[in-house]
Amino acid sequence: MCSNYEIPTREALTLLDVNEDQLDLELKPHIYPGYHAPIIMKGFDLDVGKFGLLPSWAKDFKFSSHTYNARTETVAEKPSFRHAWKYSKFCLIPVQEFYEPKYIEGKAHWYTIKREDGQPFTVAAIYDDAVIKDSKVRSFSMLTINSDNHPFMKQFHAPTDEKRSIIVIPEQYRNDWLNVGSEHAHEYFFEMRDEFITFSRDHLSETKLQNDLF
Repeated sequence: MCSNYEIPTREALTLLDVNEDQLDLELKPHIYPGYHAPIIMKGFDLDVGKFGLLPSWAKDFKFSSHTYNARTETVAEKPSFRHAWKYSKFCLIPVQEFYEPKYIEGKAHWYTIKREDGQPFTVAAIYDDAVIKDSKVRSFSMLTINSDNHPFMKQFHAPTDEKRSIIVIPEQYRNDWLNVGSEHAHEYFFEMRDEFITFSRDHLSETKLQNDLF
């Protein structure tokens, strides 16, 4: 599961071949559920969405705190996600690094996970649109897969919890993911490759929470 991550800088976004000029909002670099962050849509256009999918029937923005990850095993059935899944509303999340807890002697320690070469990468996601408090809002959730047996990702989360992992979409499959139908989406549920590294992170110096845009 991934609840917080860092977005690439504007300069780094150009490495993903996106239409970066469409991003005209100043966003906090460190993203938590409910924050706004860039997403890559069909045609590689950048848009902005709330981290934590808001289904059309959601009554307030706080719903995002429960829907930032979507399990691939149940995404087609869960009320929060099934509309986005049925209509193949797939997008990519540009990520510079993300953070997961590792338990050492029974205590959680936060670790950074990033590509060894320092390059940004893209994560598989679903998105949807809703109208809340008379405002149209686009939102998204990261898709996750089981990683109990993954040599790298299994080291994170509590010992008794199921291990989960985000899905990194390699460069050569990005356009395919953005255009795939839900019936074939499973073909892109890739496990994390060995190009990632991890190291301890101190969260005590985090910046103040991002203000809501609505």
